[in-house]
Parts: sequence; structure tokens; C-alpha cells
Amino acid sequence: MGGLRPKGAPVKWAVVANGENRRVALFAAAAEAAGCGTPRVVEWRDVLRDGGHDFADDEVVRLDSPGENAEVDRLLRGTDEPTRVEGSARWYAGFLDGVRSLRGGRRLDDPADLAVLFDKRLCHARLHAAGVPVPQSPTSGALRTVEDWDGVRGLMAEAALRRVFVKLAHGSSASGVLAVETTASGRIRATTSVERTADGDLHNSLRIRRYTDEAQIAAIVDTLAPDGLHIERWLPKASLGSRSADLRVVVVAGRATHAVVRTSRSPLTNLHLGGARGDLAAVRALAGDRWTEALSISERAAACFPGTLCVGVDLLPAIGWRRFAVGEVNAFGDLLPRLTGLPGSGAEGLDTYAAQVAALRSLSPEHFPVRPALPPDTPARTAHAPA
Repeated sequence: MGGLRPKGAPVKWAVVANGENRRVALFAAAAEAAGCGTPRVVEWRDVLRDGGHDFADDEVVRLDSPGENAEVDRLLRGTDEPTRVEGSARWYAGFLDGVRSLRGGRRLDDPADLAVLFDKRLCHARLHAAGVPVPQSPTSGALRTVEDWDGVRGLMAEAALRRVFVKLAHGSSASGVLAVETTASGRIRATTSVERTADGDLHNSLRIRRYTDEAQIAAIVDTLAPDGLHIERWLPKASLGSRSADLRVVVVAGRATHAVVRTSRSPLTNLHLGGARGDLAAVRALAGDRWTEALSISERAAACFPGTLCVGVDLLPAIGWRRFAVGEVNAFGDLLPRLTGLPGSGAEGLDTYAAQVAALRSLSPEHFPVRPALPPDTPARTAHAPA
């Protein structure tokens, strides 16, 4: 193929991103430190407004999150309220349209992979089919749709699940997630970051809320359901100190390179919701000989997305740190500032971005071939995107 660099030669980087985001600055610093120069930044807002973008055959194209930009969010979700929860199905369709409109270049994020990574139901089914341990789910593969709270209750009863996570199929950063449990007396309660206004609108909040009125829980779920819901068993998590814990494991080019422990007093361990980083050395000691298995499971999950250079795997440890399951796989799960690579990973001393730059320089150009431009009449929307 013309225009491809020889193996080991400097990489000509282009990044599709929101240029003001710190992700871009961190990746640019890694590329510059590796002698690749400053990456060319293509703004998501321009891609979405212009109907795509053309890349040269010798450019390596990395996609980064379109989040944290009000204008891009408005283009994708059609709202001027950045904290609104609703609209994730429209976001998903718009995002995939934008991804499919990119033309040429060597792409490190396969569009077909992204269509699955951003649908929790499809992602769960792919992992399960590959033998990766995942929580039980009655919505795996999007074969069962959930139209309202009664549908959630029905699937919980059918699967004999008393504790579940109800998630937006296309959500991220815990948006719209409810940890739902049935008490011994049969009452329902839910833990979530969702705030419901007097008008019935739903907003993401940085404060965790607990709802004990089933009518309120039903109203939230009924509002979320049109965007698509995923239900999975709420697995009891291991603890670190007095806090529940899970892991974000970054896998680059098939190898687990970085890991961070996330701890919380609530079921939601996301750091922006009050979660805190835990002591990885303590976790490795508690896991003992099972630590290698934890990393292996993460790598097996990443292998389900072979056309994507880097993913972040959310790993759920069972009580006692002896078993692990994969909760989610994140396309943009590498924002872990100042975190350096795991011992023996090949990324020692490197942050997640530097590890990606180094990994690509060691790969054959054929690993991520040039993508031809789509014909003008090729529909951008994938078969799994909502109409």
C-alpha cells in the first residue's frame, strides 16, 4: 500500500478530538516526547458540521472522546443542557455517523468495534460469546428490549435477580446508571447520580442519591427507557479497607499496561462521583496468584475488539479478590493522568498515551491498514444505531 511508513519509522499523527480537552494536551506531549512532532488536531465539531474529513494515507488517525464540549454535545444530542441524561440514543447514532464519515488514514479505532463498545448490550454479548466472564444479563445482545419500569421488574423476576444495575445502553461516565435492589421486605431502592426535576427532566449530578419511593424510581426508568436500557446482575464487590473497589485496566495493543483501583462507599466507583484511587500494591497482595488472571481477563476482553489499539476495561473483583468479571469495556478509557505502566508490562515509566505511541511504533503498518474513502452514497449509520 502506498503511503505507509516502514516499520519503526516516525509516525505522522492526526487526532480527532475536542482540541481544548486535556486529553489532547496529554497525547500531544507523548507524541512530541517520542519525536513524532505535534499531532494534527481535527475538531469533532468540524467533522459533524462538515459531514466528515479526509486524511492522507500516511496519517495515523486516533479518535478521542467527543465529550466535555457543549457545542459538540448539542450537535450529537440536540440539547443545550449538558447535564441532561436523555438523548443518549441520538448521541450514539450521531457519533457513529461522524466516525463513519472519516475518510482515509490509518485508523486506530475500528468503526465496527465502536458500534459495539458504545452499546452495552452488544458489548456484553460479544464478551460472553468469547468466554470472558461477565455479570448475568437478561438484555445481552439487545435481544430483549425494556420499554419501562414494569419491563425491568419483569426481567428481574424472570431471571431471579434481586440486585441489578440498570444502565443506559449508550451511556458513559455512569450517566443514567441506577443500582437497584430489592430489600428483604420486598421494597425497592435505587442508588444513582440521576436528579429528577419537578418537571420530570433528568440531570446528571455529582451527588449520589438514594431513592426509596418506587414511583420515583419508575418515573426515572420510564424516562430513560426510550434511549435503550441494559440490565445486569449487581455482583458483590471486593473491598479495600471499608470501601468497595473495582479496577480500570488499560490494554494497549493486546497487553495490559496500566491499572488503577477505584474505591467508593457507594455502588458507583467513578472518580468524578466521589470515588477515590486505592492502593494498587495492596490489591495485588490481596489477589496474590490471581492477579495474573485479572490481567489476562482484561486482555481477553480487549481481544474482542482487534481493530482498536487501546481500551479501558472495568474489572469487577468478587469478594476475597479471587474471581473477576468484566463490567464494561471503554473506547476512551485511557484518561489516567500521571499513572505509569505496570511492572513487566513493557510500559514501565510511560503514561497511557506514551504507551500507545510506543506500541504503534512497534507494529507492522498492516496491523492498521489505510481505510478507503466510503462511496458518497454509503449510509453512515450502522445497522445497530437507532433510527
